[in-house]
Amino acid sequence: MTRWKISFPVAIFAASVLPLSAQAGKGPSPEQVPGAVTVSTEHAKRLFVQGVKFVDIRSYSDWDAGRIPLAYHIELKKEFTPERLASVVDKHEPVVFYCNSLACHRSAKASKKAVLWGYKKVYYYREGYPAWKKAMNPIE
Repeated sequence: MTRWKISFPVAIFAASVLPLSAQAGKGPSPEQVPGAVTVSTEHAKRLFVQGVKFVDIRSYSDWDAGRIPLAYHIELKKEFTPERLASVVDKHEPVVFYCNSLACHRSAKASKKAVLWGYKKVYYYREGYPAWKKAMNPIE
């Protein structure tokens, strides 16, 4: 059995770097999702007025606290599957995904998966529900 000896400076370096790598998925959500169109609150409102389907992929408690009217709720971690999404929107229809602000990665993940599943008109509403509400758009 081989034993590794790690010098004190190497151990200190590893202890300081490893926690940062564990947080690599944290921070702001991506600005773009390949294959999707990132939309502002104003653009999202225009899509809403046009009757485009919105999919809220937030948690159940966030959904219960308030949402964009007529949005469909598909909780990302428990329900977001190709079959579930297909029950809400056809692959050739436009769809807007949203969650809880720039710090929320759920809408980026949902947009990425939808593109991979063959959806052609995916809109990534990165700013999400708080920005929608702040702009005094309709909520329920």
